[in-house]
Amino acid sequence: MDASSLIEIGTPPNENARFNRLSEQQINRIHAASLEILERIGVRVYLPEAVELFRAGGARVEDGNLVHIPAARVEWALKSAPSQVTLYNQHGDPAVVLTGGRCHYGPGSDCLNIIDHRTGERRRPLLQDVAEGARLCDGLNNIDFVMSMVLPTDVDQTIADVYQMQVMLANTIKPIVYVSYEASGLVDAVEMAEAVVGGAEALRAKPLLTCYINVISGAVHNDVGLQKLLYLAGKGLPILYIPGSSGGVTSPITMAGAVALDLAGGLAGLTLSQLKQEGTPYIMSAMDPAALDMRTMVGPYAYPERGIIRAMAQSYRLPSFSLAGGSDAKVVDQQAAAEAALTLLADTLMGGNLIHDLGYLESGLTFSFAQLAICNEIVSWIKAYLKPIEVSEETLALDLIAEMGAHGQYLKTDHTRKHVRESWYPQLFERGAFTDWMQKGGQTLAERGAARVDKILAEHTVEPLPAEAQARLAEIVARAEAKAG
Repeated sequence: MDASSLIEIGTPPNENARFNRLSEQQINRIHAASLEILERIGVRVYLPEAVELFRAGGARVEDGNLVHIPAARVEWALKSAPSQVTLYNQHGDPAVVLTGGRCHYGPGSDCLNIIDHRTGERRRPLLQDVAEGARLCDGLNNIDFVMSMVLPTDVDQTIADVYQMQVMLANTIKPIVYVSYEASGLVDAVEMAEAVVGGAEALRAKPLLTCYINVISGAVHNDVGLQKLLYLAGKGLPILYIPGSSGGVTSPITMAGAVALDLAGGLAGLTLSQLKQEGTPYIMSAMDPAALDMRTMVGPYAYPERGIIRAMAQSYRLPSFSLAGGSDAKVVDQQAAAEAALTLLADTLMGGNLIHDLGYLESGLTFSFAQLAICNEIVSWIKAYLKPIEVSEETLALDLIAEMGAHGQYLKTDHTRKHVRESWYPQLFERGAFTDWMQKGGQTLAERGAARVDKILAEHTVEPLPAEAQARLAEIVARAEAKAG
């Protein structure tokens, strides 16, 4: 068994816990289809600089920007990109190691609504929600990276991403997956990160952030997305270039066809990044293009047709960006918990590297801090489930069994005292007697999740940024405000 395909979550993986939805033959066939899309059919590239880089790399260009990329150039790019990408925290410690089957978890970005955990109200988010969300993520031990979670409505919407980055850097030391609206917003975010870690070279050596670049589909590459890709490649920073089609709308409704098209777009981005600067860190999409629900006309988040594009990224030995922990439920309820648990377990078993959208509700329109706390608990359960089982003389305890006899009572033994803390104990899930639960208030899981959020926000502190870094961040925000008018 190939060790690089096993699940790793901080400890050696359980080799029996491995799942791949595709056979080797299916992987090869989808890869061949993606290469055919790139070479025979071509993709639209709406940035002259990118078109010229492709042309110089041997691509054939028709109709101004219809780029046909040779298979050999794609294979070269696959060999050029590193198989491991590491993101660091503000202290320069490796925090997210993307390779093989290592799994790391975080929220999503830019939800239009938030369910206020204090009141239960579904409302428009504020910048303070981004700040509190970042501090909550910093205090949740199974959340490895931070995204903005919500789109604040109390700031200039044209530069809301700049405000988001400022408050995230001030409220967490964890790595940040950033979403910018325009290329200028990405430049601002990178300059902020450079100010925090000590300069451009320090950030390149130990990247604190990566940018999630969303592309319309595998066939259409817009100018802003390409500008962001080329900027990051020029800086030698990790790239998340994610074609996000909707099955039956902007890609075929059949999963194989939708994946082949989106994968072609990901491979086009990979090739362009390597043409710009060979060896640029690149993270492939593992977000399967969900088919539009034709009954509701909503793009689902908790769909079971997942893991196919992750299998492709795994076959390329490239890090991947996947989606789990989100729900199509409208509130924090049984559906929300069930869909979060199912998708998190599925994507973990398939070895998704950078798993985002924990805490999402309403098909990506609403965020909930309480739901994020519940997802943190679910991830803790999954990690315990996947922990390798020790089978040894000590754990079999045959001598102890013989000593205790048929009616033995093990509660007071040294062996029990030695190993009792090895079992998993929940923080949110309820195990007590009904009477104990009632005496503690009879709270639902959603209510316990909200209480957990309150406790972290009340008690968890984040080391302040140095005054010099704070001043530099304020300067960058002021510059963006001046440009915005």
